[in-house]
Amino acid sequence: METYIAILRGVNVGGKTLKMADLRTKIERLGFENVSTYIQSGNVFFQARMEAKQVLEQKIKALILSDLNLDVSVIVLTPKKLEEIINANPYLSDSKKDRAFMHVTFLQTVPGNYNVESIQDKRMGNEEIVFTDEAVYLYCPNGYGTSKLTNNLFESKMKVAATTRNWKTTLKLLELAKNIS
Repeated sequence: METYIAILRGVNVGGKTLKMADLRTKIERLGFENVSTYIQSGNVFFQARMEAKQVLEQKIKALILSDLNLDVSVIVLTPKKLEEIINANPYLSDSKKDRAFMHVTFLQTVPGNYNVESIQDKRMGNEEIVFTDEAVYLYCPNGYGTSKLTNNLFESKMKVAATTRNWKTTLKLLELAKNIS
């Protein structure tokens, strides 16, 4: 059995209400084991036979749509992949950067060609952004809630599903995933 982390886009915001207890029960119906969730924003841990992440994403997305009538994007990661994304954060080497203002936008697939400048132009004040094939790293010293560097922006400009987690949550996801047995 392989351990996976599924992060859902837009859960419990904007009217897409999903109780984590309901989500756990539904995910278990897929035959996944050791299913657990973390906070109310759609972070799910589970163990399953090794499958391509796209297959797992589609299974979870279809289940949520059919059983709960919610159309949400699902991004599945292994703990190893999440750790790689964490270790690649370019802001970690800058001791002047407050980790409370770091965020990671996870990308469901590698984006094709997109106009980087059209996204960078949306930065406000001293916000910073770094793009990789799997994630977008954000530093929003005035708070993410006031930033224009949103999931909607990335999805429209990069043509990929995306969901953002703050740095503290991202680290907690890895910690919890490593403790699943």
